Amino acid sequence: MKQTTAVTPAPDILDSLDPRQYIIIKGAKVNNLKNLSVAIPRNRLVVVTGVSGSGKSSLAFDTLFAEGQRMYVESLSSYARQFLGRMEKPEVEYIRGVSPAIAIEQKVSTKNPRSTVGTTTEIYDYLKLLFARIGHTYSPVSGQEVQRDTVSSVVDYINSLPEGTRIMVLCPFVRHPERSLVADLKVLLSKGYTRIIANGETTFIEELLEKPEKELAQMQFDLLIDRAAVDPADEDLQFRLADSVQTAFFESHGDCIVEIPGAEAPLEARRLFSDRFELDGIQFEEPSVNLFTFNNPYGACKTCEGFGQILGIDPDLVIPDKSLSVYEGAIAPWRSEGKREDWLQPLLKNGIRFDFPIHRPYNELTPEEQQLLWEGNNYFDGINSFFKWVNTQMHKVQYRVLLSRYRGRTVCPDCRGTRLRKDAQYVKLGVQPGQDPKTGKSIADLVLMPVGKLKAFFDGLQLPPHEQKIAERLQKEVTNRLDYLIRVGLEYLTLNRVANTLSGGEFQRIKLSTSLGSALVGSMYILDEPSIGLHPRDTTRLVSVLELLRNLGNTVIVVEHEEEVMRTADQIIDIGPDAGTHGGELVFQGTLEELMEHGQTHTARYLSGREAIQVPKHRRPWRNSIWLRGCRENNLKNIDVQIPLEVMSCITGVSGSGKSTLVKKILYPAVGKLMGSVSEATGKFDKLEGDYKKITQVEFVDQNPIGKSSRSNPVTYVKAYDAIRSLYADQPLSKARGYKQGHFSFNVEGGRCEICQGEGQVTVEMQFMADIHLTCEGCGGRRFKQEILDVKFRERDIAEVLDLTVDDALEFFKGQAAIINKLQPLQEVGLGYITLGQSSSSLSGGEAQRVKLASFLAKGSGANSGGILFIFDEPTTGLHFHDISKLLHSINALVEQGNTAVIIEHNMEMIKSADWIIDLGPEGGEGGGKLEFAGTPEEMAKLAETNYTAKYLKEKL
Repeated sequence: MKQTTAVTPAPDILDSLDPRQYIIIKGAKVNNLKNLSVAIPRNRLVVVTGVSGSGKSSLAFDTLFAEGQRMYVESLSSYARQFLGRMEKPEVEYIRGVSPAIAIEQKVSTKNPRSTVGTTTEIYDYLKLLFARIGHTYSPVSGQEVQRDTVSSVVDYINSLPEGTRIMVLCPFVRHPERSLVADLKVLLSKGYTRIIANGETTFIEELLEKPEKELAQMQFDLLIDRAAVDPADEDLQFRLADSVQTAFFESHGDCIVEIPGAEAPLEARRLFSDRFELDGIQFEEPSVNLFTFNNPYGACKTCEGFGQILGIDPDLVIPDKSLSVYEGAIAPWRSEGKREDWLQPLLKNGIRFDFPIHRPYNELTPEEQQLLWEGNNYFDGINSFFKWVNTQMHKVQYRVLLSRYRGRTVCPDCRGTRLRKDAQYVKLGVQPGQDPKTGKSIADLVLMPVGKLKAFFDGLQLPPHEQKIAERLQKEVTNRLDYLIRVGLEYLTLNRVANTLSGGEFQRIKLSTSLGSALVGSMYILDEPSIGLHPRDTTRLVSVLELLRNLGNTVIVVEHEEEVMRTADQIIDIGPDAGTHGGELVFQGTLEELMEHGQTHTARYLSGREAIQVPKHRRPWRNSIWLRGCRENNLKNIDVQIPLEVMSCITGVSGSGKSTLVKKILYPAVGKLMGSVSEATGKFDKLEGDYKKITQVEFVDQNPIGKSSRSNPVTYVKAYDAIRSLYADQPLSKARGYKQGHFSFNVEGGRCEICQGEGQVTVEMQFMADIHLTCEGCGGRRFKQEILDVKFRERDIAEVLDLTVDDALEFFKGQAAIINKLQPLQEVGLGYITLGQSSSSLSGGEAQRVKLASFLAKGSGANSGGILFIFDEPTTGLHFHDISKLLHSINALVEQGNTAVIIEHNMEMIKSADWIIDLGPEGGEGGGKLEFAGTPEEMAKLAETNYTAKYLKEKL
C-alpha cells in the first residue's frame, strides 16, 4: 500500500518536522487510540474519518482540543492554575505546534429559554445598537414621527420667518399645587417677570394683583418671556432668543409657544413646541439599547415578562376537532347542556340574521367567520366573552377546573412572541421621507423575518447620509453574519427562534457562522460532523464555508463521514481498521485520490465502489395507511399527507422544508394522544384519518441524550445491568459476605464509593469557563469500594466489566443467555465499540439514538411485537457507510415484525433503501412546506431534473 506522510510516521521523522508547518501528535493513547502518531499539516482542510467508534473523536477532541484548552488555561491567572495540577493532560507522549483551538460540537449546549438565534449569533446585539442610534419613533395614533423639540430647533423656526416679523416667546403658566394664584403671580414678580398674557391680552402682573381672586380664577394665562423682531444676522439677538426659549422650557416643564401677533396667512399665528418626547397625548420612550433588550426588565414585554409566551386560552383545546361544525359541537366548552342553552343557542337561533353558516365545518369557515366566533356580535356573545365570564366565577371550584382544561401556552399578543415591550415596536427603520410609516420595519418585524429575507431588507436599506455614517459599521457586521448564516444553509431560520429548539446540526452551523463572523486567523477549528441535518444540496455551500475558514489562515479539522466533504479535503486521515478495541490505529493518511487508489480501509472500499449498500431487490407493498389532513403548522402549506403502515418510509426535503414540523409536531403528538402516551401540544392540522387503530403504540427515537444524569449508561438503558448484578451477587464470595444485587450498583449506598458517590469523578465548578471533571481520588475512577471489587467472575471484577466494550462483553459472558440477549442488539445497531459503563452524556446524538433502537430490539419479537409506529430523527447521524448497513438491517428487522418505521432523513443510502418516500419542499422556510412527491425511490428518480432530492437519489440507484 502506497503511503504519503507515512502511516504512523516513524518517531525520528516526527521529531524532525517543523511545528510551524505541522501539528504533531506523538504516541496518543486516549480511550482506544493505540499509541497513534500523526502529523497534521497546518492551514489545510483535513477530514478525519473512519467507522463509528474507531477513535476519530478521541483523536480530534479528547487529544488535540483537550491539549489546546489545557495550554490556554495555563496562560490564565494563578486562581485558574490552582486546579491545573489536577487538570488531566491527555495521555500522549507530546503534541507540538498546537494553535488556539475552537471546538464546534453537535450538542445544543444552551438550555436557556431566553437564548435565541439572534443572541447566539450576536446579530441581535448589533440590531439593538442600530435601532438605538438611528431608529425613528412613530405614533401609533396619527402615524406622525415623534420628535423632541430643542432650543436650536425653535430658534431655527424663528429665523425661518420673514425678516422683521414681530414675535413673542411665551410659555403656559404652570400653577404650583400648594400656592394660591395671587401667591404664584407674586413669585413671578420676584423672579423679574413683568408682563403676562391674560385671555389673549398683554397685561402687567402688578395690574392683575389688584383684581379680586374670583375674577382671576376665570382667566387663561400665558407667561411672556420675550418679544423681538426676526433678524438672523444679529448675533446678540440669537443668543438672547436661545436664552428665552430655554427659560420657557424650564418655567413650563417642557413647553414653549412662539406667537406672531396679528399674523396673516401663510404664517402660523401660534406654534407650540415641546422638549418632551411625546405626540398625540402619548409620552414615548426614547430609543436606547435597553429599550430593545428583552433580558432586561426595562425592555421586556410587560405581559409575558420577556418569555414570548403566556398562559392563555389555547384555541386548539377550545376547538379540538376542526372538522365539526358549530351545530355539531365544534366548541368544546359549550357542549354541556347548561352551556349549550346559554351560549350556543343564541348563535344557532340568530346565525341566519348575520348569514353565519352553522352547519359548515370550522376548518372551512373564512378567517373572518372564525374570528366572529371568538369576538361575538350584537346577537350572541363570543368565546372570549365566555371565558371572561368564567373568570368572574373563579370562587367556584368547577369553574377553576373548567378553565384549566382550556389553558395552554400561547404566543403573547402584545409582543407577537418577540419578548419586547410594545412601545419598542413603534421605533422603525427604512421609512423614506414623506412615506407611510408602515413601509418601515420595527425590530420585532426584523426578528420574525427568515434570515434570507432579512438580508434582502438590509441590502436594500436606504439611509440619509449622516445616518449612513453612523450605521455603516453596524450594518456591515449584521449583513456579514447574515451572509454566513445563509452560506451554512440556515436562511429559513428567524432570529427569534429559541436556541434550545434547534437540532444539533443547526446549532453547530450557527456556531460555525458566528466563528466566521469573528474572522480569527491562525486558529485550529475542530468540527464534529457539520453536515448533520443538511440536504446534499446544502452540503456544497457548507464546504465553501469550511474552505473560507481555511483560506483565512486557519487549520480546519473536520470529523466527518459525508462523501462530499471528503472529496474537497486537502488531506484525509482514516482511523481504524474497525471500532472499539479493534480500532485506534492510523490506517491511512493522504489525498482522496491516493485513498481511492491504494487504500484498503472501509472508507476506501465504499468511496471507490468496491463495497456498497445494496438497493433492495423489491419494495414492500402496503395496504393500510394513515392520513394527516390540513397540516399547516409553521411553514406547512395546508397539505394532506398519507403515511403507509408496516413499511419503512423516509420523509425527505431540503433543510427547513417542514420535515421535522410534520413528524415531530403533528404526526407524533397526534398519534401519541390517541394512545394517551403524549401530552405535548399538537401542531395545527385538521384531522387524523385512516387505519390509525392498527397502531398499538408510538415510539419517538430521537437524538436527545438517553439520560440526563452522568450515571446513565448504555448497559443500564438496555436493562442488561440487572442481569450482570444478579450474576455477581450469585458468586460464592458475595454469598459469604452477604452482598445483594444492590451492592453492585453505583447508584445506591452500599457498594459504591462514597467520596464520588459512584460517579467515578469529582466536578470542580469553574467560575469563568467549562467545569473541570477530575478522577475521584478515593476509588481511582472505579466507582466501587475495594471490598466489592474483591468479587470476581472469570477473573474480572464489576468495574472491569463496565470497562469492556459491547463486543468484548459478548465474548466474556458467553453462556449467560440473560445478559447476551440484552447486549446483542447493541452490537447489531453498530455500537459494538462503546463500553458498557460509558456515560450517556458522552454519547453523540446518533449513538444515543441507536442505543434507544437497541433497547426496542432487545424487547424483541415477544407477544407485544407488531403495530408499533417508530419515528426516527436522522438515525444515520455520525454513521460511516459501513455502519449504515448494520442500522438498515436493524430497522428492517423491526418492520419485518409488523411495525412501521417513519424516518426523517437526508442520507441517500438510507433513502434509496426505503419502501416509500414523502418529499417536502421545494425550498426551506417560507419557500417550503409543500408536498413535492410521494412514492417509491424508483418513481422519484424520474424527477431528477426538477427535484433536489431526486437529483442526488438518481446517482445512488
